[in-house]
Amino acid sequence: MSFEEMWAALLPVGRDEATGGYHRFAWTPPELECRAWFLDEARRRDLDVEHDPNGNMIAWWLPEDGSRGDAVLTGSHLDSVPGGGAFDGPLGIVSAFAAVDLLRERGAGPRRPIGIAAFAEEEGARFGVACLGSRLLAGAIDPARARGLTDADGHTFAEVMHNAGFDPEAIGPDDDLLGRVGCLVELHVEQGRALREPVGVASAIVPHGRWRFDFAGEGNHAGTTRLPDRRDPMLPFAAMVIAAREAAERNGTVATVGKVRVVPGGVNAIASSVTGWLDARGPEDKAVRRTVAEIDEAARVAARPHRVSVDLAEESYSEIVDFNHALRDRIGATLGGVPVLPTGAGHDAGVLSARLPTAMLFVRNPTGVSHAPAEYAEPADCLAGVEALTAVLDELACSDRARG
Repeated sequence: MSFEEMWAALLPVGRDEATGGYHRFAWTPPELECRAWFLDEARRRDLDVEHDPNGNMIAWWLPEDGSRGDAVLTGSHLDSVPGGGAFDGPLGIVSAFAAVDLLRERGAGPRRPIGIAAFAEEEGARFGVACLGSRLLAGAIDPARARGLTDADGHTFAEVMHNAGFDPEAIGPDDDLLGRVGCLVELHVEQGRALREPVGVASAIVPHGRWRFDFAGEGNHAGTTRLPDRRDPMLPFAAMVIAAREAAERNGTVATVGKVRVVPGGVNAIASSVTGWLDARGPEDKAVRRTVAEIDEAARVAARPHRVSVDLAEESYSEIVDFNHALRDRIGATLGGVPVLPTGAGHDAGVLSARLPTAMLFVRNPTGVSHAPAEYAEPADCLAGVEALTAVLDELACSDRARG
């Protein structure tokens, strides 16, 4: 199948017809349908599919001698944020299958194995931890903590993994799999508007993390409880949201509160608790940490007069990822000197950079919008991305220089 045919097959899956946004949360029916599509495309090409214990899938194109070491890995993820765009994740997987097709059409065969990966729960939309599949694979999260993560319906990650056919006790680092991978090159739509050409190469991922603020007060009647008697957690929560913007401006970072849970959530009830999730990112680790500390202090100051308690928990954090220079420069030379640029978005390639050389290709996004329905890449730019990935895989895995 061509790139266009594969893209058309995936496009309706998990799409909200009213908004155009996608809801492909890990191991829900839409994401499972995407996984089934992945398996069909792998079988169509006679690729061997491997499922690791963490729910990650890899479709392998092996050399004629059947060797499995020093592999070149590519791919991305199939899950989405709530109401996300079509390109974030799937573009890298569809492009990888299309690149394998082009290599075969041009008579190229792998001297090193080529793997197309679909990493699990990259967005963290269901269980709250971004890049969960790659974090488990790399040993960047405690498996016991991962098993206990819960979704909005109270289902644990262990329960969901069991229902999907995996052994929850087996999740965690897979040194055997990582030991067979020589490098990873992930193609992704750019999540901004800095790229002025169809394709670019990533230089780095800036520090970023997620924090959970829990405000605990006292539930009560909205009409009969006097203002002085109230312990309303919504008020310090609101102060925290404003403090996030102000702290980000002071420190040259970005801070976002995009998710909130209110208990009990009644219009005529004072909340007993409010939980808000903070996303903070910036060019330097110190600036991000300082931003979060200032937001935390502002929340606690605002909570005291209302007799509300505040708890802060770090759910995930990634320091700056400076992609492997040798791999980045080799890819840049292969593509004839395309732009090199950093990103504020996290990726599986960033997590796995702690264990092996990784790099990223970006495809231009003219809207600059991501994690929303307006996310977009022109068809011609998508095909340019396929050509770029094909050239990179040819250089790294198929040519006489493949093991250089």
